[in-house]
Amino acid sequence: MQRMIALIILLIPGFVAALGIKWMRDTLFGILHPPIPSLWLQFLCGFIFFALGLGFVGGFIFHRDRKRNKVQPRFQKK
Repeated sequence: MQRMIALIILLIPGFVAALGIKWMRDTLFGILHPPIPSLWLQFLCGFIFFALGLGFVGGFIFHRDRKRNKVQPRFQKK
């Protein structure tokens, strides 16, 4: 059960990052989605969603590898 919860916790930021990529791509093609009033704001929101989603997943993997001592010596806790 704990693994399922962990998987769900990792999938949500993954979907947020994918939504961010989609919004940035749609901005380049001129497709505007209803909740956002302008294209530049849609691109900015997409970039923020992508950065937050990728940062969360990357931070999770980094934290897990640090606990298992699978990172370079400069990234290990002192």
